[in-house]
Amino acid sequence: MIEVHNLTFGYSSTEDGQILKGVDFAAKTGKLTALIGTNGAGKSTLLKTIMGILKGKGDITINGKSVAEYSTKDFSSTVSYLSQDNDCRVNLTVFEVVMLGRMGSMSFRVSDEDIAATQEVLERLNLQRFASRSIMELSGGQRQLVFMAQALVKEPKILILDEPTSALDLHKQFDLLTLLKNLTQENDFTTLVTLHHLDLAAMFADEIIVLKEGRVYAQGAPKDIFTEAMMEDVYRVKTKIYMDDKGMPHVIPLEAIN
Repeated sequence: MIEVHNLTFGYSSTEDGQILKGVDFAAKTGKLTALIGTNGAGKSTLLKTIMGILKGKGDITINGKSVAEYSTKDFSSTVSYLSQDNDCRVNLTVFEVVMLGRMGSMSFRVSDEDIAATQEVLERLNLQRFASRSIMELSGGQRQLVFMAQALVKEPKILILDEPTSALDLHKQFDLLTLLKNLTQENDFTTLVTLHHLDLAAMFADEIIVLKEGRVYAQGAPKDIFTEAMMEDVYRVKTKIYMDDKGMPHVIPLEAIN
């Protein structure tokens, strides 16, 4: 479980310099929680602050323990983070890049367990055919899946993923989110993921957190979050929201509000 209380972060002490403004939320164990909001709302900053990449003020706990109390090794073995900025300029094979995700739990010696874990995650993401190829030869979407595999291979309890579907076509977005949903339920993961595709967020997330201008605007089940009023207030878009026969909301954009 991830719990955040009164989290603030800014690049200056002025109001304009504040990015996160007293953020409070909980992402529950065994649930996939989607973080949504407009560009510049603070989603990526929030994830980086949870990870300690940016130094904010407030309380952050992971599975009931303050992040300040974790050793670097324990935090790395507990939490996997996938950023938007993954870039590999080293000529490694896909297999080698994914296995680097095991470095937090292995010595410089590679065990049979490490090899088996790497092979398994490559298969689950349909990447096994690329295992011996250089990552430099792959498309942007294929590389994104490789780094997703690297995040999964160390078998974490917490997944923090910043737009993991951004470079993927619609079919691969469905495949990846289906896998994440299944892994979250099967392994009792806590999964926190930022998404821009609202219909996919509604379809796959157990809970939605809406971030607006550095504050939590709302948190709850998709059917309660996706309203025409929220879309106008947060996204500045007039929409039509309808519920399908499974009670799942769908967002139809009508016009931008200027």
